[in-house]
Amino acid sequence: MKKDLLIALAVILALAVFLGGSEILSVDEYYLIHIDDVRADSETVTVSIDCTSILSHLDDLDPALRDYLPENGMLLSPAVYVLREGDTAFDMLSRAVRHNRIQMDYQGADKTGFGAVYVVGVGYFYEFSCGPHSGWTYRVNGVYPTVGSSKYVLQNGDTLEWVYSCTLDEIG
Repeated sequence: MKKDLLIALAVILALAVFLGGSEILSVDEYYLIHIDDVRADSETVTVSIDCTSILSHLDDLDPALRDYLPENGMLLSPAVYVLREGDTAFDMLSRAVRHNRIQMDYQGADKTGFGAVYVVGVGYFYEFSCGPHSGWTYRVNGVYPTVGSSKYVLQNGDTLEWVYSCTLDEIG
């Protein structure tokens, strides 16, 4: 009996420590956890996720993915997000997809040959989902940077566009 009481107390103590040190979030709280409210004095970046290229290449798209393609091709219309010091193009994408509950898959910098994070898929559209040269890239203020997204540090007022391209010709 004494042994059972000690075990019960140990379990209660373990639960108290676990619950006291754990924050239980609702689904909405989880998705909003990294979003800051834009204020008048906030530094900001405008972010969009564009896969309109697919609309011109529907014959190349895996038929199973057609249901994921918005009519206008925009997974995320331009939206303003707070810029934090040191935020990269990848950081902003991560925050935007989490906030908007958009699926994303990436390879960490340690898994790529160029030492930067590689975005493999967004919104269920992956590299090669729409042909042999298709995949995700990004541009800042209309220019395609020459560094990986996790190495490109954004500045106040930048416009970050994540773009799905179906052909190499579409990347300027």
